[in-house]
Parts: sequence; C-alpha cells; structure tokens
Amino acid sequence: MFGIDLGIDLGTASVLVFVKGKGIVLHEPSVVAIDKNTNKRIAVGEDARMMLGRTPGNIIAVRPMRDGVIADYQTTELMLKYFLEKAGARRWPLFKTRVVVCIPSGVTEVEERAVKQAAYQAGAKQVKVIEEPYAAALGAGLDISGPTSNMIVDIGGGTSDVAVLSLEGIVTKRSLRVGGDKFDEAIIRHIRREYNLMIGERTAEEVKIAVGSAIPEGRPDHAEIDVRGRDLVTGLPKTINVNSRECYLALEENVEAIVGAVKEVLERTPPELSADILNKGIVMTGGGSLIYGFDTRISRETGLPVTLADDPISCVALGTGKVLEHSF
Repeated sequence: MFGIDLGIDLGTASVLVFVKGKGIVLHEPSVVAIDKNTNKRIAVGEDARMMLGRTPGNIIAVRPMRDGVIADYQTTELMLKYFLEKAGARRWPLFKTRVVVCIPSGVTEVEERAVKQAAYQAGAKQVKVIEEPYAAALGAGLDISGPTSNMIVDIGGGTSDVAVLSLEGIVTKRSLRVGGDKFDEAIIRHIRREYNLMIGERTAEEVKIAVGSAIPEGRPDHAEIDVRGRDLVTGLPKTINVNSRECYLALEENVEAIVGAVKEVLERTPPELSADILNKGIVMTGGGSLIYGFDTRISRETGLPVTLADDPISCVALGTGKVLEHSF
C-alpha cells in the first residue's frame, strides 16, 4: 500500500540517498557521534563531522565505514536508520522500503552480507546490492547495454574501482583500498615529516581540496594555503605555508597506485574492447577524481583521452536511481 524506493551510496567519506521520483535528497558525511556512557546517538552526518577531533572524553565521533566496507556494524546500523528515516522511510507494518545499496567491486561475500544485513536492520524490506563501478557508469550517463565497451575509474573516499563494462556487466575490474582517506593520511604524514607539525584529518582534507595536485608541475596559479597545527618540538600551535607542488609530493605514491590499477585493467581487457576504449576513452567519477590534474595524469600515462563526469560525486547515487527504475 505504502512504500518508498531508495538508492544509497554508502561511502567511506559520505552517504548519498536517492529517492525514486525526487532525486538525491541527502548528502551527508558518514560520521556518527555517540555518548560512550549511554551508547546513545548524539549527532549524525555534518553535525557529527564538525565534532571530529574536538570531542570531550564521554563523546566519540566515529566513521563506521573503512575502506569502503563496514568497520563498525552497530554504528553503521544507527547511521543507516537515521538516514532512511530522514529520507522518508517509515517503520509501519504495511510500509515497504525497497533499497539499492552500492558496494566496492572488490568486497568479500561476508562484507556484502554485512551491508545487506545492516540495511534490513535499519528498516528496509527488500535490499539489492550492486557494484560501484556499474552504478557510477550508469550515473555518468554511459550506455553500457550494447556490445561496445566503456571504461570507468571511480575514486571514492575509501576505495578506487577501475572497470571495463559491456553488455550490462563488468568484463574486467580492479578494486584498490586507496582513496580520499589515504590522500588525507599522506598529507598528514608529509607535513609531520617535513615540518614537525601535527595536523588533523579535517585540516588535511582542506589542504587536499585547496592545493592538491596529481601532476608534478602543480597548479598553474601556484596555489598556496596556510596550515595550522601543533608543533611536535615545542608543543605550541604553529602556522606553515604549503603549495601545490609540495602537495603533489605527498600524494604521488597513492596517485601512482591508482594509475597502476588503470594500466593493469587495460592489460587484461579483451582486444576487441580495447579498440572501443581507444575511441571512447576513460571516464572518471568519485570525489577523488576532482584532485587537480588527475585526468591529465592518467591521460599522459595511458595515451588515452580521459574525461571527468558532469557531477563526479553524485554519479554512484544517480546510478542507483537508474537501477531502481528497472529492478523492482
């Protein structure tokens, strides 16, 4: 009688919820703040993200997803329940909530079952799990129904998925547990090593967005940013200046790992499909693909044309919307 169809991009960094007939209604960080004494949920999403690294002893701000999979089952369930209710799902006997959830292409059966179970516990009546590169390709507007191939590189918060798709399925794929979080960690390590300065996750993310670069020459405007943190020698607050070339040095190892995965998938692609990729090129999706020069870097290394999807961050969620139209 009553019901709602939802598509969920359950990411390591953020959760996007797509409602059939409405579009994307929710885009919030996947962070939950919990009171340790009572085990009660204090805040979820953006409110909880603001608490990261700033909480008193009795409150912990947790990121329940790690490397694209559930690291803390109970907290993930709490978070999903909150997001489903916020999107309009109801826990009434006759109310049917049907959910499509995205997972990285390299997860194990156990990890996949955990995602399904968390969705059921959060109040879903029917759950379908699909792979992220498949959803990202649909969301980017690629036609994967025909016998021609499309190549997608989806760089998320916890994982990067590289896949070649044809005839409604994935032909070759590679999933890496490298993404936006690893980029942040690399920036934290670089600044600690070079400047003896300790910075937090949120500051590292701001540096990545402001001056991040995937090519050695950095940004053309030679962007710089003031970074504030704690001096490890004196223990006092200190400010330093970081530019885009320096940021490239910090990110290089992880960027190289993703480029290596792209080359590996190209090597394993059947020759008939390789010819199509030469014509169509590679499409990049996910928040990590927004790092300056990433498309240029992959293009230089592979010799193929590389394009960025229109709305890289929303591609996977939009793809779940297209699956909703045909799956139930």
